[in-house]
Formats: sequence, C-alpha cells, structure tokens
Amino acid sequence: MAGFLTTHVLDTARGCPADGLKIVLYKVTGNSHRKLVEIETNSDGRTNSPIFPQEDFKTGTYELIFYAGDYLRASGQSGDEPLFLDQIPIRFGMSDAEAHYHVPLLLSPYGYSTYRGS
Repeated sequence: MAGFLTTHVLDTARGCPADGLKIVLYKVTGNSHRKLVEIETNSDGRTNSPIFPQEDFKTGTYELIFYAGDYLRASGQSGDEPLFLDQIPIRFGMSDAEAHYHVPLLLSPYGYSTYRGS
C-alpha cells in the first residue's frame, strides 16, 4: 500500500469543523516551492479526497498553506485588519512511502496548533 496525506481543520473558537477553508499543498526543494494541489474543506472540516492520494504519493518535504484569514472573515471572526492570522504555513517531512500522514489544524482567530495525527 502506498502512503497518502490527509488533514482535518477544526475551529476551536466556535467548536465546530472549519467548512470551506482553502488549502494549498507545495513540494519544497531547497528554497523552491512547487504547487501540487489546491483543495477546500467540506462541512466536516476534511477534504473530500486525500490531499496527496496514493497514486501520486512521494516522500519528501512539503508545505501546506491554510488560508485561515479567508475562513475567519467568512465566519465573522476576523476582527481588525490586518488579521493576526491569515495564511498558516506548515512545513513537514514525509519519509515513509507506505504511511498515512495526517496533518490536522486546530484553529482560532488568535492561535493554532498542529500535530501528526492518525
């Protein structure tokens, strides 16, 4: 079985999944970023398919950009401009070609956290 990448975004301020949050995946090589996928979360805060499906999966260094500012504006949580959080980059490595990598985001207007999920 080949590896794959998923995410789940939860709005911890409102206590619900973050619906409609844009996410972009980049392959990182040195100082170079190559855009691979642009996807959006569904009503469960997940994407309808893996961000990086098994048939395309490769190990390496990647970066997910979560467009939190757009989501916070749309959900009425943005506050004053400029926003404290706008685009949230999470750079991570995937070294196991057979693993499921899950990179969730717990989001509020003034903070976030992530971890390697299951």
